[in-house]
Amino acid sequence: MLLALALASARRDGGGLQPRGGIGGSVGAVDPGAGVDGIGEAHGYHLQELSDDGEPLGAPMTVRRPPDLRAVQDRGGRWLWDATSLVYPRLLEAGIRLERCHDITLTERILQARAGVFGQPCSAAAVIARATGAPVPVDREPETASSSRQSAAQPMLFDAADMGRDHAVAAPDPLWVLRTALTDQLRRAGGDRALALLLAAESASGLAAAEMGHVGLPWRADVHRELLVQALGPRPAAGRRPARMGELADEIDRAFGFSVNPDSAVDLREAFRRAGFDIGSTRSWVIRSLGHPAVKSVLAYKELARLYAANGWNWLAEWVRDGRFHAEYVPGGVVSGRWATNGGGALQIPRALRRAVVAEPGYALVVADAAQIEPRVLAAISKDDALQRLSADAELYDALARDGFGGDRAKAKLAMLGAMYGQTSGEAGRLLPTLRRRYPSAMACVEDAARRGESGQVVHSVLGRACPPPGGSWRDVMEVGTTPDATEAERRRADLVARDRGRFTRNFVVQASAADWAAVWLSGLRRDLALVSGAELVFFQHDELVAHVPREGAEQVSDLTVAAAESARQLVFPGSAVTTPVRPVIVDCYADAK
Repeated sequence: MLLALALASARRDGGGLQPRGGIGGSVGAVDPGAGVDGIGEAHGYHLQELSDDGEPLGAPMTVRRPPDLRAVQDRGGRWLWDATSLVYPRLLEAGIRLERCHDITLTERILQARAGVFGQPCSAAAVIARATGAPVPVDREPETASSSRQSAAQPMLFDAADMGRDHAVAAPDPLWVLRTALTDQLRRAGGDRALALLLAAESASGLAAAEMGHVGLPWRADVHRELLVQALGPRPAAGRRPARMGELADEIDRAFGFSVNPDSAVDLREAFRRAGFDIGSTRSWVIRSLGHPAVKSVLAYKELARLYAANGWNWLAEWVRDGRFHAEYVPGGVVSGRWATNGGGALQIPRALRRAVVAEPGYALVVADAAQIEPRVLAAISKDDALQRLSADAELYDALARDGFGGDRAKAKLAMLGAMYGQTSGEAGRLLPTLRRRYPSAMACVEDAARRGESGQVVHSVLGRACPPPGGSWRDVMEVGTTPDATEAERRRADLVARDRGRFTRNFVVQASAADWAAVWLSGLRRDLALVSGAELVFFQHDELVAHVPREGAEQVSDLTVAAAESARQLVFPGSAVTTPVRPVIVDCYADAK
């Protein structure tokens, strides 16, 4: 059973409030002019029970107060709405937590990508517009505290101003919009079991992302400030460098013998050129290779500059409140299916600052990560018998080292990462023949993905997420560079862009399939944590989950993370002998997990 949810919102027009059938890309969004509880009590919600294929099972209902919505929630079923990011945060503020949903927007992104389309609007309104040939309305962004004050000026769904005179129609029933969009998506998805699992996991990921952003990651602001002072010195006045960065800048000047602005890549590059090092980049790995007395100070300065800019005092004031870091997660924000964030850098917390992530009194952190997940995923999708057998080892790189690299773990890891990321030159390239001899099916899998990419084809993850097709400029370069009368420079250029795309598709089939597994793992653990009173998911990063749990439930949650990982393995890689071991640890501080 499905429960379609759309807000009976209102719009200011000519000084009065007119009924509103939903905004472009915002069916189910909470109206900023709603009751004081922020749930829309002034206008209520439109609700309707539907069958799994979108057929109405009853008459539409209007629910006006949060307690009534909770009563409907207790009847179970999946919730159908336009976008979790627009609807669910307001429900969470009212203490309403839902188990399952179908997110039209997240689903449409995957379906559009499979059709070779990226970056287009994905709301329910957009789905219907594309199906009927009408102009496609833009998606509405999730509301923030500042943007919510402006949202009353948004156009209506299928507004005459958007549609044009030939298409102008009255705003449709928002429940009809949801039902019709769902039906169209179900038709396009067909009966693909793997795709159905991916779509369900993506919608569940949307719920988890909103919940983690609402709950927040425990964060000790006092510890954070102490760490900043230890690394940078006292907080500087506006426009001034922190003391330690100033000292390093002076050291850099002395090493070069003239004044250098280490914040300027141009200035820093010119300084090294004057010293006899003609570098094209000031990235740390480039500078680290130079034999100059300024190198140590430059690298230290760059590290502190990143800390100051990305996680300094201003970051602390903006993102941490009431002892929690509240990130804005974006499920599937990367084309491979990995998550992204809207500011805050939640997926790039420096190791030094993990000391500030501390469980609250009476609680513990359960930190669980999947061991060497990408080579295990490669073993599963390639069905390579030898590599699957090695995956039984909890330390896959150690097993690889014993099997073909004379026990040298560093070489085994370098070779495998080179194979998955397309590093075919240098030491990694010299080690690839060993992988081809011992794991021919695994190497054939990534090399076939690379060839497909080089020829302009699209590759897919194990559950069916599609990579972007090459753009027009790529095709232009290839067309010019592969003609019989192409110049040597044009041929080299075509070869370069082809190999670049091959490296992308080679890694996509592995990384995106790992993201598929991680999404199912996350979804399963989110479901199972309901069994542990007080347990909450507070962080997710690619192949790592963090739960904040009452100390007496920590062991149970540890077991649940392992069970959810095994369930995800069976669902995503049915029949595979690959193992996906998860290693949970119970700690008070995130920094102690590794």
